[in-house]
Amino acid sequence: MPLPVGSAVPYQEPASVSTPLMENFGQQATVQTFDPVLRAGELASQMPRQWSGTYQPFAGGSPVSVQLNLASATALGQMVDVRGEITVGSTTLPVQGNLNAKSDQLELLLLGAVPAAGLEDGGVFLGLQGFTLAGWVAPRLTNPGGQLVLNPVGAAGSSAPVIRGLW
Repeated sequence: MPLPVGSAVPYQEPASVSTPLMENFGQQATVQTFDPVLRAGELASQMPRQWSGTYQPFAGGSPVSVQLNLASATALGQMVDVRGEITVGSTTLPVQGNLNAKSDQLELLLLGAVPAAGLEDGGVFLGLQGFTLAGWVAPRLTNPGGQLVLNPVGAAGSSAPVIRGLW
């Protein structure tokens, strides 16, 4: 039945509209409420400045004691720039690194005479759990690297790492 020109067309509500996300996962997208810039500022002010632990080469050998003293921690966006010194065995070296406040990824560069500490020039400590667990990534494939395990000095009586929720 045709409608005359100029007459009102009755409104019909459209059928439910689905998005590809709803079709694939059956739910709506969520909004991320985590603020990595705010967390970086909190980490820079509250991060322990002294760490103690061991370095164990993957190629064998005995564990070596390690002391890390952070002189400064500065929030730069979602990154925390850390500077200080690390003592591996009896060798003390300046250190500089970045800690990602969103993912807890750490990159720690040793500056100075790295071979004196039993490591190789051009290598870096990389961690996926902040300072607590990192690995030495050597610059050559013939060196398998090693494992660095650090704990904050003066932690409140607990040697277990702090467990935090996923973001």
